[in-house]
Amino acid sequence: MEMERKSMNFKTLTEITQALLADNKGLFAMDERNSTCNKRFAATGIPQTEENRRLYRELIIKTAGLSESISGVILYHETIRQSDEAGIPFVKIIEDSGIIPGIKVDIGTEDLAGFAGEKITEGLDGLRYRLKEYMKMGARFAKWRAVISIGQGTPTKNCIVSNANALARYAALCQECGLVPIVEPEVMMLGSHSSQTCFKVTREVISTVFEQLYLNKISLEDMILKPNMILPGQDSGEKKTTEKIAEDTIKCLMECVPAAVPGIAFLSGGQSAQEASSRLNAMNQISKSNQPWKLTFSFGRALQQTALEIWKGDDSNKVKAQQDIYHRGKCNRGANMGLYGIDMEMQN
Repeated sequence: MEMERKSMNFKTLTEITQALLADNKGLFAMDERNSTCNKRFAATGIPQTEENRRLYRELIIKTAGLSESISGVILYHETIRQSDEAGIPFVKIIEDSGIIPGIKVDIGTEDLAGFAGEKITEGLDGLRYRLKEYMKMGARFAKWRAVISIGQGTPTKNCIVSNANALARYAALCQECGLVPIVEPEVMMLGSHSSQTCFKVTREVISTVFEQLYLNKISLEDMILKPNMILPGQDSGEKKTTEKIAEDTIKCLMECVPAAVPGIAFLSGGQSAQEASSRLNAMNQISKSNQPWKLTFSFGRALQQTALEIWKGDDSNKVKAQQDIYHRGKCNRGANMGLYGIDMEMQN
């Protein structure tokens, strides 16, 4: 345990970044807003209370063996302040398990003025001071999510540039105060667009993000990109094989992500747990020998949705839910090594 605590004493942003990407592990995004968490509770019949949110998050971070597959967890501003029933802060529990605490720092999206149907992520006001507070609480990395939707005439150039600029300004503030920025430009699956359109938009979005990162003097070696995979809109009716999705995603990233970036941690974005694992696995199988960056996961729903449905707010289901979380983590670490398959999935 003492060795695990020492691993938290990072001296540089590079050390934190490399630790987050080490040993084929990935990130656990348990940073959903209270409103989002409450919706998921409601769908599962769980009372939507702060105490139930605390109990559920405690269930996650106390999962036995979680650090075997998870290098970092992304918390929410409520969660980073919470403690277990014995009064031990969640951050200490996370650190003691050998996992690095992180924090979501954007405050959500609002309508982009003058551009119907498009969103801008808010939260830059006062961010420098909030980051310093989170650092004192134990956070060592942060996350900011931009949301880009594909529709008739969207996304516009202004929407892309505005969100890219906000991501870059956030990343600059993170690196200034000693937090590794997770930069998340998400092109949404919602819609009827083709995978070709997703490819085109994602390439433009990520390219614009890096233009803004350059302008804001971001150290690319000390950040992690969190993008979407190249997928057709969920209402498009288009069917793509796992291998084709992997090929398209790698091709897109090779065209717009600098080699200096050490790692790419994919979001799940509404994919099922098995789909997300299979597609990540295929990408690592085809690209291990020629990619300049590590490919890993930063999943939310794809790591915890089944566990939530098992738990249902009932303490008697806690161990079974934790076993499912452990299993999903193990499957995704296997995908990082290109070893995931039906045999691994059936081991639960």
